[in-house]
Amino acid sequence: MTKKNIIIAIDGYSSCGKSTVAKALANKLHYVYVDSGAMYRAVTLYFLRNNIDVTNEEQVQNALEHIHIDFHKEEGVTHVLLNEEDVSDEIRQMPVSENVSTVSAIKSVRQAMVKQQQKMGARKNVVMDGRDIGTAVFPHAQVKIFMTADPKIRAERRYLELKNKGENITLEEVFENIAHRDYQDTTRKESPLVRAEDAIILDNTDMTEEQQLDFVLDKVGKAKS
Repeated sequence: MTKKNIIIAIDGYSSCGKSTVAKALANKLHYVYVDSGAMYRAVTLYFLRNNIDVTNEEQVQNALEHIHIDFHKEEGVTHVLLNEEDVSDEIRQMPVSENVSTVSAIKSVRQAMVKQQQKMGARKNVVMDGRDIGTAVFPHAQVKIFMTADPKIRAERRYLELKNKGENITLEEVFENIAHRDYQDTTRKESPLVRAEDAIILDNTDMTEEQQLDFVLDKVGKAKS
């Protein structure tokens, strides 16, 4: 009898620290980490670079055929590769943030990314974070976490992250971007952001990164026992 792969799905709102928790969890458990949000950001970057009209399905489909996304781990850091180019930093900049919700709402884009994500989780133990991992990508994941936090706290965290990278941005702009993305993510037709019925809520408004990791490790331990 073959041992079944363990899949941990972490969903939630933007700038909730999903990637931080997922990366730490994957490192701790020696699982593969897949940042699904980074995949949609990479697609968005490709669309922006190539002036793809998101309302033109033929253009979108043609573009998707030329997009290959992969993850490369080096010295403990996961890098996002778009057609073999490291775009880890560029996909986190505001032009991508302002367009990613629109791009990720396109049905053909989601279908293409879900197909890639499911292939990644077919053979290995995986920690994957995003918006619809526990509902659309891996509805039978053994552990499902839904992360949330106060919008103001999320904006402050994201603002500091961007400022540390040298971005010329105001806290108000970041807050507005997060509010806009929340609206788009929760109201879009294709795989909207919703909590899976069996997902455990993790509100990290007043939690440290260590406390969040301990919380999820406890849930994983119970699921495996």
